[in-house]
This record gives sequence, C-alpha cells and structure tokens, in this order.
Amino acid sequence: MAKIGASADRSGDQLLIDGLQRGEPDAVAALIDRYGGWIYRVAARLLRDPRDAEEVTQDVLMTIVRKIGTFRREAAFSSWLYRIAANAAYERLRSRRSRTEVPLEPLLAVFDDDGRHVEPVVDWSTQLDDPAAAEETRSAIERGIGRLPTEYRVVLVLRDVEGLTNEEAARALGLTVAAVKSRLHRARLFLRQELAQVFAPSR
Repeated sequence: MAKIGASADRSGDQLLIDGLQRGEPDAVAALIDRYGGWIYRVAARLLRDPRDAEEVTQDVLMTIVRKIGTFRREAAFSSWLYRIAANAAYERLRSRRSRTEVPLEPLLAVFDDDGRHVEPVVDWSTQLDDPAAAEETRSAIERGIGRLPTEYRVVLVLRDVEGLTNEEAARALGLTVAAVKSRLHRARLFLRQELAQVFAPSR
C-alpha cells in the first residue's frame, strides 16, 4: 500500500479517483488494496476491538465509493480520506465511551505558578535502553492510550502513531491546529505519567 501523507503517490491517487468516479469495478478493488489496510490499522488502534475496526473499515470504504462524486480535486485525496476515516472511528468511540476511560486532569503533572513541577518527576528514560523493559514499556503505552478520553486518544494516534502533521490531524478531525496541539500535549503528559509509574523505583 502506498504511504499516506505528503509523500503519497499523487498520480496513483488521480488514477484511482478517475476510476471511482467513472464507476469502474476494478477501482473499488484498487481502493481497498491502496488504503484499506491503513483505514483498518487506524480504526483498530483507536477502537481496540477487531470487529468494530472491521465494521468501521467497511463503512469508510463504502462512504468513499458513495461520496467520490463530491470530492474536489483542489484538496489532497489522502486528506479527504483522513477526515472520513478519523470521523468514522471517532463517532464509533463516542457512541460506546469506554468505562476504562479516566478523567485526564487529576492525572496530569502538577505545576506551580512559575511553571515548575510541584512534585519531583521520576527520570525513567534511561531504563528504556534495557531490552527487558521494552515489552513492559510497550504494554504500558498501550494501556495508557486505551485509558485516554476519546478526544485525546484520536489526536495522539493520528499524530504520534500514524505520523500526521498538526494541520492534517486538524483537517481530519474538524479541529483548529491549536486544539490539536493542546490535546496532543495533554495526551503526551498523561502517557509520561503512566510510564513514570511503571518505571518508578520501588520504595
């Protein structure tokens, strides 16, 4: 599958769009081959449920085929696809808000009026070089992402996992760039706190 983003093969996208708009049967197969895997991967990381991810992927692909006539070529096809896929997964998340989600504010680092940490921050970063800690780190990150409130989780996945820019994530989610930056910052702080607990020295 072609890499999505600024480096995506624009000429390949144009051929795909032309075929879809003409209703060519092979174009649907090409759409699935080119973007189906990415859509599923994003949905799975956000929803954390394979069956939900499969349903969202099918819904997104059908939506793209159904609405391809509304696509305006001034914008990048990948950006349009981002928006449909992210919104579909986001809406599914909102419809079944997980009971494992936790309020974010009480868990974030506490700062004083001068911007300094009220409590000392554990420096666990050096422990990440330990191969034995790699699996524990991955598991802690996965748990942390799963506990993030929906609006923070979707931004973190699109930015830090899928590699979208702030601008691309903002367009995909219908947010301002400032809102994306704010949510991403808070989500990263939360994950830092989660990892600090994992690697804090035993008392």
